[in-house]
Amino acid sequence: MVEGGSGKRNLFGPRPSTSLRLVPLPTLWGGFAWDDPPRYLPPMHIRRIDDRISVSPQITADDVATLKAQGFTTIVNNRPDDEEAGQPAGDAIADAAAAAGLAYHAIPITHAGFSHPQLDAMAQILEQADGPILAYCRSGTRSCNLWALASAKQGGDPAHLVASGGAAGYDLSGIRPTLDALARG
Repeated sequence: MVEGGSGKRNLFGPRPSTSLRLVPLPTLWGGFAWDDPPRYLPPMHIRRIDDRISVSPQITADDVATLKAQGFTTIVNNRPDDEEAGQPAGDAIADAAAAAGLAYHAIPITHAGFSHPQLDAMAQILEQADGPILAYCRSGTRSCNLWALASAKQGGDPAHLVASGGAAGYDLSGIRPTLDALARG
């Protein structure tokens, strides 16, 4: 809106109607806009937490060669299969990892939360990986949380873990009390 002269006027033309009408639009996949389209997976968005681990939203089997070229040696899948329609199967990514010579581990985290066996499995991977690790889930959040919880259980400093997660774009303040408790043993 611009003020002046005869009052206010909208720089972008007349105000749009407040009522919307849904119209079927043809799509690239041959259906219409309200059909169930195949899941679009954006390019990998890898967030580096530290020298040992990075996290990412869902990856595909086609991404594995790129991960190897970027120096990753281990992939950790924190997403249960069939969590969402169109999601790449963990087995397909495991097969691509094996073909590329990368280690692959599945530690699926569901809505039920994190368990001590999951924390222990992640801690073991963190200790034994022979290079950088990429952990992924739907958004990267569960992977970051699992890393922080496993690291705290191994004696990591909660303040440092929260700061490292924050630098990667993940707010770990909600799990800070749990990180403190795990770090105390």
